[in-house]
Amino acid sequence: EITSLLSLYGGQFSGEQEIRVNSPFWILNIPLEDMARGLMKRTVCAKSIFELWGHGRTAGELYASLRSYPKDKMLPYLQSDSTYKVHIHTFNKTLTQAQKIKKIDTLEFLPFRGKVNLKNPEHIFWILEDYGMDPNNVPEEPFHLYFGRWIADGQRELIESYSVKKRHFIGNTSMDACLSFIMANHGRVKPNDVVYDPFVGTGGLLISSAHFGAYVCGTDIDYNTIHGLGKASRKNQKWRGPDENIRANLRQYGLEKYYLDALVSDSSRPIWRKGMLFDAIITDPPYGIREATRRTGSQKETVKSAERSTENHIFVSSNYHLSDIFFDLLKFAAEYLVMGGRLVYWLPIYRPEYTEEIIPRHPCLKLISNCEQMLSSHTSRRLITMEKVKEFKDQDQNSYLLDGQYMPYRGHNSFREKYFSGVTKRIAKEEKDNQK
Repeated sequence: EITSLLSLYGGQFSGEQEIRVNSPFWILNIPLEDMARGLMKRTVCAKSIFELWGHGRTAGELYASLRSYPKDKMLPYLQSDSTYKVHIHTFNKTLTQAQKIKKIDTLEFLPFRGKVNLKNPEHIFWILEDYGMDPNNVPEEPFHLYFGRWIADGQRELIESYSVKKRHFIGNTSMDACLSFIMANHGRVKPNDVVYDPFVGTGGLLISSAHFGAYVCGTDIDYNTIHGLGKASRKNQKWRGPDENIRANLRQYGLEKYYLDALVSDSSRPIWRKGMLFDAIITDPPYGIREATRRTGSQKETVKSAERSTENHIFVSSNYHLSDIFFDLLKFAAEYLVMGGRLVYWLPIYRPEYTEEIIPRHPCLKLISNCEQMLSSHTSRRLITMEKVKEFKDQDQNSYLLDGQYMPYRGHNSFREKYFSGVTKRIAKEEKDNQK
């Protein structure tokens, strides 16, 4: 998420410090404070950002680093007519108030001229100490220490304010608010973008994009879901109410002006005119576990089910193999994304058999990131982010990557379908076992 936002607002990870997975603190090179504030207005993963004045592996190194920091950069925030306070934060360790005061007092060599104001200071400074990630093996001294001026906090409050528990219209697989915002940030969604979800469901992914000022739309094969009809997913509620729909959700958050529309449509048969349309495609395809994988079929095809909605709308659907879903999704993104636009989606994984070769590829799309969310000891899903880097041409119509080369896709009998069929069965079995 941070990497995507840096590419959107400017900046990069610092070469001074290797990005350690087991460290909660990262050093970034961002040229302007406004860029840092812009990043923090978007992120739900980062808690706060600071202007770093000094850091070191020991207290002595920290003090030496602070003494070498240019005084002309410090003085604007240390004037006699200003107010300030100093916070101390220890990761993986709790200090007593006396210990905190003792550590703050060691910074007396800094040229503070203003008055201390603990309630409403103009400037806030932080001492940050990293005691590692193992709560059962906390060291006496921190692994690293930092001191800096607070600039801004992240948007973690969005997780609560957009919680699915408080949402007007939900379904069985409505996306968690935190993950929705992470996906929008991976897609680098920005104001006036047009964002599309081909498996829109109850529209949870549209809300996060609309929050960032993008115009949103989606399609889904489920007539009842699009029109807010049928059985409710909420506990102690049998049927959906008259105003339970995607538009009502966006209205709930004051985002209705960003809602374009949601249509009943089969993602395997695009309804859009030719030409690039979307700045981002952000979606969570059905895995065939809690939501069925279906596409429209004809009477000549093997009919799996004939469904009727409360509006007497009838259509015939057939089974939609999981590998076909991902192949169709990548092909659609390659054709309908603007150049530089991003596709963000979830890929189910059975961890003991997972290899990177399983990830679907397309010659027009570059893999940007591949992040894992653990579901159980054996299953997980990966958040795949891809960017359009090549114009779509006719020869790219049916291409997919196999053994390092792009080959014609020959339907769901490929090695990927065997893998994904196994993934679906294993995840379904684990869910049933968990319910028991």
